[in-house]
Amino acid sequence: MKLFPAIDLYGGKAVRLFKGDYNQMTVYNDNPLAVARDFAACGAENIHLVDLEGARSGQTPNLATVEQIAKESGLFCEVGGGIRSDETIRRYLEAGVSRVILGTAAVKDPDFLARSVAQYGEKIAVGVDLKDGYVAIHGWTQTSMLSCDAFMAQLDALGVQTVICTDISRDGAMKGTNHALYLHLKDHFRVNVIASGGVSSMEDVIRLKAAGAYGAIIGKAYYTGAIDLKKALEVSK
Repeated sequence: MKLFPAIDLYGGKAVRLFKGDYNQMTVYNDNPLAVARDFAACGAENIHLVDLEGARSGQTPNLATVEQIAKESGLFCEVGGGIRSDETIRRYLEAGVSRVILGTAAVKDPDFLARSVAQYGEKIAVGVDLKDGYVAIHGWTQTSMLSCDAFMAQLDALGVQTVICTDISRDGAMKGTNHALYLHLKDHFRVNVIASGGVSSMEDVIRLKAAGAYGAIIGKAYYTGAIDLKKALEVSK
């Protein structure tokens, strides 16, 4: 199982939100590159980046920080947050990013998603962020009418290879991840699913690996010390 330690970016800093609430933000480090280098020192091969400002605005205010991390950390770098145009995809890939994650645009503009997957293949992933079983958009500030399974079926049909699925109710809450959700997705869809939201203990990592999860994102648990990243990487192999 692949582990993706995460950096959420806001104002060029590494931060975390509680359940996606921008009013409940904690700044953990003023130097995200230093955090990325620590990930690498622990043995990580991958990193998950989110531009929280971009998720709301559709712009790329943290592009310079993302580029620095992508080019200097040596990690496989995936990034999401406000990627809603061909130009933004191109800018991130040219900046050294390995994979871009479409969220709101994948829901609201299926033609754009289809074109992107056709053009870039495995370099396109989709974020499936769930609130009460429905897909949330615009930085989790709105909920669409699309159910999880309906959206996943669409992605499967389009040939999307990787999905980052977040149970928003678990994100940053340190109450464990939604194992039943990820088992369901693995059993019903061909897409590689990366579990996100609530991976808060070594038990979560061990259970996700045992369930055959493709990957898992570790966020707040790294910053609070609840998960020793080096040990988590060892047990996930």
